[in-house]
Amino acid sequence: MELIELYIQEVTRRLPEKSREDIALELQSTIEDMLPENHTEQDVKAVLLKLGDPVTLASGYRDRPMHLIGPRYYDVYISLLKMILPIAAVISLIGLVGDNPFRDMGDNTVMDAVLTIIGKAIAGIISTGIQVFFWLTLSFAILERMDTSKDQSPLTKDLKPWTPENLKDIPNISKKKAIHMIEVFASLLGLSVFAALYFNAANLLGVYEKRNGSLIFVTPSFNQEVLNSYWLLVSCVVIFGVILAIYKLFLRQWTLKLAFFHAIYQLLSTLTFIIVISNPNLLNPEFIAYEMTLFSIDDSIDEWKNSIYWGLIFITIFFAAYDSYQGFRKAKIR
Repeated sequence: MELIELYIQEVTRRLPEKSREDIALELQSTIEDMLPENHTEQDVKAVLLKLGDPVTLASGYRDRPMHLIGPRYYDVYISLLKMILPIAAVISLIGLVGDNPFRDMGDNTVMDAVLTIIGKAIAGIISTGIQVFFWLTLSFAILERMDTSKDQSPLTKDLKPWTPENLKDIPNISKKKAIHMIEVFASLLGLSVFAALYFNAANLLGVYEKRNGSLIFVTPSFNQEVLNSYWLLVSCVVIFGVILAIYKLFLRQWTLKLAFFHAIYQLLSTLTFIIVISNPNLLNPEFIAYEMTLFSIDDSIDEWKNSIYWGLIFITIFFAAYDSYQGFRKAKIR
């Protein structure tokens, strides 16, 4: 089979059956017009090279695009994908917080519990991401094939042709004051782990002993009734933290307003922490007795508790103040 026939076959086999014969004749005529009399094989190759790749040429004959998302909608598609995927991931993590992921943990250890919630969070984000990717891609593929307009120039995010005015909508965010997605997701995941551990402390946080090759939960560290008595205050801290993370997600950069809300959140969470650990019945008596025996602590237990108490308060206040300062510092960067 000659090169010309092979080339025409490569083009037409990518076209609808009903139009193959006509386009084959048209292409045959075009090639013959481009060839000199008494042409050689080199002349044929030169003409075919000028016509280009059969795939590209076939694409020009088709009424519908051969790609899933073409250049006209590609930028809009990618922009929406980048915007919707993080929001969907955040919603997935918020759902994880409210679903009490530790309720079926049984006798597993804290490490098992934390790994479980991280695994559930990753699985939830991946599952949500796949669904968002599928439905958004399908929607744009359908939209592209329903678009019958002759103008195929790329569209902007507002589905209009580009103009210099669009440059004004591009945010100019300094890297030093930008808020990264990983920071938002880490905050939400941290809140998920904290909330689940706090409201299941009696089953997860405590003393474990290795017996017969497995870890046995001996006694809880905290009095769950005392922890539950602060449920409203702790829930407010968690909800405030989730709202703050979502606010960061939309802003994508530090501002003075965000730094102010961030400082309030640090103040609220620090005060809540101090109030909770100030309760004299917070620790389980059996846990205290166990630790006294284990570390041979005598009547100086009160002094030991006071040292830990004030040490925790100092560390918490220090990091809260430092974190608040960093927020304001980044907000003032130009």
